[in-house]
Amino acid sequence: METSPLLFILNMAGAAALLIWAVRLVRTGFERAFGGQLRLWLRRSTSNRILAATSGAGAAVLLQSSTAVAMLMAGFVSAGTIGSMAGMAIMLGADLGSAVVALVMSSRLGGVTPVLLLGGVLIFLRSSRRRLRQIGRIMIGLALVFLSLDLIRAASLPLVDSAGARSVMLYLANDVLSAFLLAAAFAWLVHSSVAAVLLFATLAAQGALPPVAAFAMVLGANMGGAMIAVLLTLKSDVAVRRVIWANLALRGGGAALALWAIAGGQFPVQLLGADAGTQALHLHLLFNAVLLAICLPLVTPIMRLMRALVSDTSGPHPPEMARTALDPAVQDQPARAYACAVRELVDMGNRIESMMRQVLPLFENFDEGAAKQLQDALHQVESRSLDVRIYLSKVRKRDGGDDIGTRAFDLSATAMNLESGADMIARKAVDLARRKSMEDLNFSKDGWRELGDFHDLVLRNVQQGIAVLMSEDVGLARELVAEKENVRTIARDLQSRHLERLRQGLAESIETSAIHLELLRAFKSLNTSFAMIGYPLLSKRGELLDSRLTGT
Repeated sequence: METSPLLFILNMAGAAALLIWAVRLVRTGFERAFGGQLRLWLRRSTSNRILAATSGAGAAVLLQSSTAVAMLMAGFVSAGTIGSMAGMAIMLGADLGSAVVALVMSSRLGGVTPVLLLGGVLIFLRSSRRRLRQIGRIMIGLALVFLSLDLIRAASLPLVDSAGARSVMLYLANDVLSAFLLAAAFAWLVHSSVAAVLLFATLAAQGALPPVAAFAMVLGANMGGAMIAVLLTLKSDVAVRRVIWANLALRGGGAALALWAIAGGQFPVQLLGADAGTQALHLHLLFNAVLLAICLPLVTPIMRLMRALVSDTSGPHPPEMARTALDPAVQDQPARAYACAVRELVDMGNRIESMMRQVLPLFENFDEGAAKQLQDALHQVESRSLDVRIYLSKVRKRDGGDDIGTRAFDLSATAMNLESGADMIARKAVDLARRKSMEDLNFSKDGWRELGDFHDLVLRNVQQGIAVLMSEDVGLARELVAEKENVRTIARDLQSRHLERLRQGLAESIETSAIHLELLRAFKSLNTSFAMIGYPLLSKRGELLDSRLTGT
């Protein structure tokens, strides 16, 4: 019974599923506990390509994923806060960082596993502080990674003595291209090249996977890992797609070349370690290190080539939102009508997020055409806001009752808040950018960095507000409202820093003082508009005091 095929498949599938989930658990823990600081550090560490690559590697180690770093980078490039060359350097570093993660996680740390598991559970269950709870989550995830690898080792033992399994594995060893493509598909399917590499290396270490097949599959996981970000950014700005496609070409093309060298016996893999599993992991690390060393000095010509190959055929961002989710046929069914209104509000929120990304670059290079697009988008948001309010005013119960309920009033208030937020971008911020351009002013280096950091913080809260609208998750709503106070504190601190530069007589700060302070206020007002989305959910559950969150 212990060696039955069904039991073997179940054991292997269960162990692999635990590994995939554990890696994700660690990543989400880091994102929730340190996501803001990580974003800030990553965005600031782009003054040169070596620093950008180092920050990308560090971020990938912390997030356990080069794809997560790619999504952060995409947001920065799309918002214009970093350039495509810095983005490419970050991606090359992130690929190396994910290889380091796989090597560290493959270590046999049997004694550490129960300590991590016990400590993580105690911290998660007993702590009321959000960050400590996420640290507990990270510790639990790491323990489960080590545990899942032990389970894979135990489950794969029957493969060594199985004639059928040996036939399959020998086929993969003789057809390295199939092994390469199979691994690429698997890494894409599980959305984690780290989990895929750990699985293949563990099977190779147990003797269940021939060395050549393991090498091919580890290289295939590199291409599959690069494909994940490509599919996630298909509709992103062209600058983002150039970086992501370049990374796929370099990582996928490099993996194919490395596979050709290994299959032809032109690479001494025996120098990489004593056993096949160690060799596979070291190959993974060496491949990404060599790729970084070769491509980092060539980032400029690589991105120049990508600009020629990937042209911007999409044209300017359309300001109109032609489709409407407001269905008049369900206005006598309040629950369905409110769902329609929420979909419309989410659409408006997504458009405002796009506006937020587009406004900051205007302070570096003002473009009247781009400014007009933002103003046109504002008119569309205003029109949609009015449509939502009129639609909700006509929602009636089937029995003809006039009471449209608190929910309708809350959604109407949200529409007005979103309209106010869009106004802060398209009128206030655009006018400030135009004024800065007309007067030929420049922010101080520290002032501009602080404004960029604050913009990124507010942008994250805008995204959180949209998530609360869609999910009505009370936990997310609580975090969103708590961030309102955090943003107020940070804005006050940034104002103090600006005043200190004025005291020092810094000419650039003096010239741009009014613009600097008004832009801070505009972004803070926008943040408030989106924070208000969380109030109805918390108020309904008694989690709000008159002026602040309760302590529970």
